[in-house]
Formats: sequence, structure tokens, C-alpha cells
Amino acid sequence: MTGFGRLSTNLLISLIFLIIILLGTILLLLPAASRSGTSCGWMTALFTATSATCVTGLSLVDTYTQWSPFGQIVLACLIEIGGLGFMSIASILILLFRGQVGMKQQMLIAQSLGTSDMQDIVKMQKWMLKMCLIIQFGGMVLLTARFLCQYPFDMAIRLGLFHSVSAFCNAGFDILGFRLPGSSVGTYATDPFILLPLSALIIFGGLGYIVWEEAIRVRRWKKLSVYARLVLLTTLALLLSGTLMILICEYQNPKTLGPMTIPQKLLAAFFQSVTLRTAGFAGIPQEALTDAGKSVSMFLMLIGGSSGSTAGGLKTVTFVVVLLFLRSRMTGKPTVTVFHRTIPSSLVINALSIYGLMVFLSVFGATLLTMTSPLSLTEALYECVSAIATVGLSCNATSRLSLPGKLLICLYMYFGRVGILTISLGFLHPRTTEPRYRYADTNLLIG
Repeated sequence: MTGFGRLSTNLLISLIFLIIILLGTILLLLPAASRSGTSCGWMTALFTATSATCVTGLSLVDTYTQWSPFGQIVLACLIEIGGLGFMSIASILILLFRGQVGMKQQMLIAQSLGTSDMQDIVKMQKWMLKMCLIIQFGGMVLLTARFLCQYPFDMAIRLGLFHSVSAFCNAGFDILGFRLPGSSVGTYATDPFILLPLSALIIFGGLGYIVWEEAIRVRRWKKLSVYARLVLLTTLALLLSGTLMILICEYQNPKTLGPMTIPQKLLAAFFQSVTLRTAGFAGIPQEALTDAGKSVSMFLMLIGGSSGSTAGGLKTVTFVVVLLFLRSRMTGKPTVTVFHRTIPSSLVINALSIYGLMVFLSVFGATLLTMTSPLSLTEALYECVSAIATVGLSCNATSRLSLPGKLLICLYMYFGRVGILTISLGFLHPRTTEPRYRYADTNLLIG
């Protein structure tokens, strides 16, 4: 542990995630992890372990068909670790080896929970883990009750547990391949007793632990922090607008919502809007979406969930800050404000930086995929956005990736989960050393 103490925060985060992925790869390589009793090969194991640990959901193989019960347990553990945060595991190790949590480690845990409050951080973490387990247990009960109508008790509880963990952690892995391999939850696309519990788990997982704690403690809208109000309002707005846009784009599409009744269309569109927020369950076939539907989906995937949650993506409040900045510039206001509060310019610059970086990497990666894999630009862009936002939805393109394409998507999934967090920590703890000199200003034509 003394060696870890000498590492920077960002490097420590990256190494812990990498170690977890490598351990998962080794376990999935074992013949016992595959249903056939034959090792799956290093690329499939690495891709799957990366996707599970980064709670993405992209997969080269059908989870149920490929992985044995042992392999599925490994996946569930990787998803739980990746979703609830490896910071929890790190802090437990620190407690075991040192007997206490130091200030540096408290800062690590605090940032993983989306808060800067250093008081009683370990107590808050224990409360967070307890709440996570309670929510997942509740989801498991609801899903198991539905699966019991079709399957024996042992199978129903296994299905309920796995999908509750996967949904809450926004992972998108499923073990329903025995119904139709590769269909995800598509065979339940009109079943509210499956889609609504999954939606609730995804939404709770994507809100962020700090929002739960504050909402339960304060219980009054006006007393909530600006951050909590922004998260709740933005989440609601994105869910409703996403549902409406999917309905408009896919209402008459015979391959998606077209054959459904109006209540079924509403349910399927709502679930698509929910799952695009980095969960990755495919209620309708993504490759069958209209071009407009794919555009809306990529937009929602890029935004993702909220900071300090199991979700990935740009993050809801980051997106709102970008919109508020654009509004202030178009209206000629010198500052960015919300709820009668001014957002510091440094936070605005950070939000714009993350937004620009994610858009650039998505387009750059899509270009590389079209050069190395037999994919159209739309398919490649959908794949890259899904990977970097840790969503896991695909236009049936993952299985057609070349070896360089698979490695690129692995890198994007890793960056989407680890890179964004470490960049954010760099913003929160910038170097304060002043430069010893400054270049002269220059004038440029902008716009």
C-alpha cells in the first residue's frame, strides 16, 4: 500500500481499473467460464471484461450463449465493481491495511461520490453502499416475481438478480439469450413488468449518490442545492423529450414501433429514452432505427447520466452548463447564471473542454472504424458514441469489428469510464504554479 501512496490520484484510478480488467480477462479466459468448456480467446475475454468493468454492455458474443454460470458470476462481479465504484474497494483495502482512511484517500472517495464534503465521508460511503444494495434487492424482487410466471424459482431469481445488478449499474448486459440470442430485452419490448422495473433501476443508478442523500435529507425542493435541482430537472426533461422524439422518429417504422399499439409505443419509446442514458438494454433493434432515430439516440447517449453515479457520458449538469453558456453568449450576458447563482468561468471552461473532447473523439474514432472495419459512418459513429459514453447499444456492428476496431472500442470504453473521471479530477485539483512569463496577446478572426 505504501507504493500506491506515492502515485498521483489520476494514475492510481487508472491502475486500479486496469488491474480489475486484467483480472476479469484472466477469469473469463478459463475454460470453466465458457458454456462450451473451451476458452473463448484473449480478445473476447479482454473486450468483455473491459465492457463489464466500464459498465458499457458492448459484447462480441451473446452473454447467455457464451458464458457459463461461473462466467456470468464473474461478469456480475465486474459490473458491480465498475458500477458502484472501485473507490469503495480501495477504501476497504486501506482500512484493512492501515486501520484508518487518510485525507488523500478521503478525497479520492469524495470525488467518486460526486461531493467535495470531506466530513464523515466513510460514513456516507457506507450509507451509499447500503442504499445501492437495497435498491438492487428491490429490483431483483420485482423482476423475479415477473420471471416466476415463466420459469422455475432458481432460474427466475438468477434472472432477477443479474438484470437488477446490470440495470442499476447501467451496464446493459443480459442473460436472455436462451429466448433469442443477441436480442437483449427485445423479447419483452411490450412487457411493462420487465421494462418499468428496469427503467426505475437505470434512473436511480444514473442520478448519483449525492442527489439521493440530499433529497432524502432535505425533502424540500427550495432547500435542495443548485446541483441537485439541475440534476433532477435535467433528468426529467431528457426522459420526457427523449420519449417524445423517439415516438416522432419511430412511430410508423415497421421495424421498431410501427406494429405496436399506442400504449406499447409509449412504453417502448420511454424505455429507449431511459436506456440511452448509458444503460444499453435494447428494447427495440438499434440497427432498424431511422436515421433521425439514430441521431436522437446518439445525442442522448453522449449526455449520459449524472456525476457520481453508475452512468457515464458527458453528464447532465455538464450538458446544462454548456447550454447556459451558449444562452449567455447569444443574449450578450457577460456571466453564466442559473437559479440566481453565477457559475464560475473555470467550471464553464471545464464543461466546454469535456464536451469538445468527447465530440472530437467520437468523430475521430468513427473515422478510424470506417477505415479498418466494414461499417458505414453512421454505424461507426453509433459504436464510438456508445463506447465512450459507456452505453452499450450497437447497430449490430460490434461483431463486425476488425482486431484494430475491437482494440479501439476497448480503449474508448476504458477512457469513457476512467478518462473522464481522471480529467475531471485534474480540473478539480489544478496546479497552482504561476508561469514565469506570458506571451503577448494576438488578435484572431472568430466566426
